[in-house]
Amino acid sequence: MSVTSPSAKRTKTAKDVSYSLVYWPGVPGRGEHVRLVLEEAGASYTDTAAAENGVDEVLKHTADTNTGDASNPPPFAPPILIHGDLLIAQVPNILQYLGVRHGLAPKPGDENDGVYHVNQLALTALDGLSNEVHDTHHPIAMGLTYEDQKEESKKRAKDYVEIRLPKFLGYFERVLKGEASGEGPWLYGGSLTYADLVLFQCIDGVKFAFPKALTKLQDSNKYNGVFKLYDAVKERPNIKEYLKSERRQKYADGIYRHYPELDSE
Repeated sequence: MSVTSPSAKRTKTAKDVSYSLVYWPGVPGRGEHVRLVLEEAGASYTDTAAAENGVDEVLKHTADTNTGDASNPPPFAPPILIHGDLLIAQVPNILQYLGVRHGLAPKPGDENDGVYHVNQLALTALDGLSNEVHDTHHPIAMGLTYEDQKEESKKRAKDYVEIRLPKFLGYFERVLKGEASGEGPWLYGGSLTYADLVLFQCIDGVKFAFPKALTKLQDSNKYNGVFKLYDAVKERPNIKEYLKSERRQKYADGIYRHYPELDSE
């Protein structure tokens, strides 16, 4: 009995097919990294965050009863990207797929295997400037409210703004000073990649969550390259237009939350 592999059964996705982003409405969250890549690329896409039944779409894909199809396993959580008959999840996975397709990452197999370096940089930003930020207001359990773990949050946030945040900013400053960064304000290869967009969004979120702490670090002039990159991304024409539009979700009760008692100068 012969078995046809999922890749053999899948029809090749045409490049002119619009993307569909499935993510929760009401917060930028992890879906914002995907939006920034799509916006920078000028790609056509739909977004459940702007749909009337957006929550229902997310729940449909993440339901315990969803077992996927012949080609696509079920996603665990959003963001989810649908492109033709391809359905993928996990932020770094989606970003790599889009980055290669839209010139925001080197193609696999290039001389320096740069696609893996860009992925490394994006993963590091997501680890230290997104995941760890979330843990400052939920250090014990996801199922508890912030108020239920407020005292622990104060301790976690103090450690983050005094030790972890400078450590990650310092790392990216070193990257920007390195030879592999190339010319200009970008992290890798002398041109904009999706890793730069990830770092921008992470810095923007930290700026909302810890405005006093981040201002102090910026004023130290130890991380000028990082903030130069942030400003350069913000001024790119497609990004600049997007940030002013209603498509940009406002910060609320997501990854980046501002609690004044957690922010220290």
